[in-house]
Amino acid sequence: MSTFQVVPLTAAVIVTTPQKLAFIDVAKGVRMFSKLKVPCIAVVENMCHFDADGKRYYPFGRGSGSQVVQQFGIPHLFDLPIRPTLSASGDIGMPEVVTDPQGEVARTFQELGVCVVQQCAKIRQQVSTAVMYDKSIKAIRVKVPDSDEEFLLHPATVRRNDRSAQSVDEWTGEQKLQYADVPEDIEPEDIRPMGNYAVSITWPDGFSQIAPYDQLQTIERLVDVPQPARAQVKVFISPRLSLAKNIP
Repeated sequence: MSTFQVVPLTAAVIVTTPQKLAFIDVAKGVRMFSKLKVPCIAVVENMCHFDADGKRYYPFGRGSGSQVVQQFGIPHLFDLPIRPTLSASGDIGMPEVVTDPQGEVARTFQELGVCVVQQCAKIRQQVSTAVMYDKSIKAIRVKVPDSDEEFLLHPATVRRNDRSAQSVDEWTGEQKLQYADVPEDIEPEDIRPMGNYAVSITWPDGFSQIAPYDQLQTIERLVDVPQPARAQVKVFISPRLSLAKNIP
């Protein structure tokens, strides 16, 4: 982690394997990059499958990479097969993208390369959804880019929709964070963008929630918006008379 803090990083690509245990480690990695304000732009699921007898087999199970994409809102998922020639070609200095440029592996790496270039360009342009906390009405404002759409979310509702391991069991999917665990008057302490796909929200208990933009779009929105509180000051007209006026 200390290396990441001194090396300027634009984005990160997460590499994982299909096992559930690997998902737990990946989740920790995504949160670490979140603390460093480095967006994760793609997931690569290595040793995903192999082909034999005209069929495709998944010896380590399926779904770990998809779970990372869904939980953290990372927009792109790629998978690589189990293939002896893949590692052997790298060992001799002739990667499979060179020896078989039209093959499945080469296409996957080409698509991954295009994805990284495009996502890094978007990050540099800072074209992303604007999310901020409006303290005057105690609501989270979400402004969708390239449109006039803006909506409000209740902070407690956003906190209750967290999908991390602290809120949802990674093995069973059981909800661990209960409705009553989140105070209705909870307010975020900080909201920071994570590239083009999510924001990191810091709450008073120190928890850092990764909220994908796609998820924010699906959360129940505020309809009855509270009006900003009005301050009251006393204007003294005479030593014996004072009037209270509302200041908008």
